[in-house]
Amino acid sequence: MTASRLIKDGIRTNRIWWLRLDHPLLMNLELGSLARTIVQSTRASVSEPVFLFLDELTYAKDWDLWLKTFYDETWPVTITGSSSSTAALRQIRMESGVGRWEEQYLAPYLFGEYLELFDEPVNLEPAGTLNETVASLGSSIPAIPGLAEHRRRFLLTGGFPELLIAAKSSKEDEASLLLDSQRTLRSDAVERAIYKDLPQAFGIENPMLMERLLYTLAGQIGGIFSPRKISQTLPNMSEATIDRYLSYLERAFLVFTLPNYSGAEGARQRRGKKLYFVDGAVRNAALQRGLAPLNDPGEMGLLIENMAASHLHALGQLSQVRLYHWRHQNDEVDLVFDHPEFPMAFEIASSARHSRVGLRRFVDQHPRYKGRSYIVAPEISMTVAETAPDGIGTVPLDLFLLAVSAQAALELRRRLGA
Repeated sequence: MTASRLIKDGIRTNRIWWLRLDHPLLMNLELGSLARTIVQSTRASVSEPVFLFLDELTYAKDWDLWLKTFYDETWPVTITGSSSSTAALRQIRMESGVGRWEEQYLAPYLFGEYLELFDEPVNLEPAGTLNETVASLGSSIPAIPGLAEHRRRFLLTGGFPELLIAAKSSKEDEASLLLDSQRTLRSDAVERAIYKDLPQAFGIENPMLMERLLYTLAGQIGGIFSPRKISQTLPNMSEATIDRYLSYLERAFLVFTLPNYSGAEGARQRRGKKLYFVDGAVRNAALQRGLAPLNDPGEMGLLIENMAASHLHALGQLSQVRLYHWRHQNDEVDLVFDHPEFPMAFEIASSARHSRVGLRRFVDQHPRYKGRSYIVAPEISMTVAETAPDGIGTVPLDLFLLAVSAQAALELRRRLGA
C-alpha cells in the first residue's frame, strides 16, 4: 500500500526497493553494501532518495549500527524496517535509535479493518476524540447483514492480514478455516516467539518454562496477574522470574497488562494488574482451543472482553493515552481510557441487564468520568452517556469496536503525518 502511494505520488519504481533480509541470498550480505549498491545503481541523491523496505530487518548483521550510519552520514535513503522479532527490534532501538528513527506501533487488524478487507466497509467518520466519536454514534450507521458472524470469525481467527486474506479466498468450510488459522498462529506467533525471537533477544536458556507460563496466562485472561499464585502452579519459576518473563512477553507484543486506576501514580503501580492478549486468537491457538469457545458462554465472554481491551490498547498506543482497569473492594470497571481532557470508562458485558453499580461508584470517586462512561454489550441499544440521567450510557459491542477502529486509524494517520 505504501509503495503504491509512492508511485501514485510520482516516485519512479526504480527508486522503490523491497528486500526480505532473511532470504538465503541476502542473509550474509552486509546491509551497508546492499544499500550502497542500490544507491549507486539508481543514482539516488538527497533530493531524490531511494525508498528501502527492509523486511525481517533483524537478520542483517549490525542493522542498528548501519541505520545509525545512514542517518548520521545523510545517505540518500528513506528506510522502513519491520521484523517478526519485535522484541529484538525494541531491545536495540533504545541504544542506537534515539533521535534517528521513529517506532510505529502496528496492531493486528482491528474490526473495522477486518470488515474493509472482507468488502464490508463501514463508513464511520471519527471525530477529534473517542468520546466525541462514541457520542456521535446512532442511526446513521447502516445495518450490516451478518455482522455478528463477522465478529465471531474475527474473534477466533485474529487480526492477522495474511490469514484473513487466505480465509477470504479459501473454499474450505468455516470450521476448517478456523482450525487452520489456529495451527498457523501457534506455529508463527507462539512457537516462533517463545523458541526463537525471545531467546535471541534476551538469552533465555530454558524457553520451555516461558511456554508454560504463556499457557498459564492464557487460562487467566481478564484476571488479576499474581506472580505468587502462578509460582504455586509453576513451582520451578520464582516470582522474580515470572515478572521478568512477563515483561519479555509484553515486549514481544503477545500480551499486555493494565494497572489499577487510582488518583495517585504510586498506588497504580502497587496494586494488581489485569492481563490480556494483544490478539485473543493467539491465546486460543496457544491453548489449542479450536471451536470450543463457541460452546462456552463464560469463555466467549472473556474473549469478547479481551477483544474490547485489545482495541482500546491499540488506540492507546497510537494516541499515547494510558489504559487502566479499576477495582475497589467488590466494585470494578473493566477499562479506563485516561485521556487528559476527555477520559472514558467502559464495562464490557454480555447483556443489557448488566449491573451499573461498578460504574456508578467509579464515577462517584472520579467525577471527571461522569457523562463519559458506558456499558458495552452485544445486544444493547445506543444511549449517549452525556444525556443519560446517571451519566452512564450504553453502546452495542459492534459499534464500540468500529468506533475504536476508526479512531485508531485516525491517530495512525496523525502520527504518520498523512
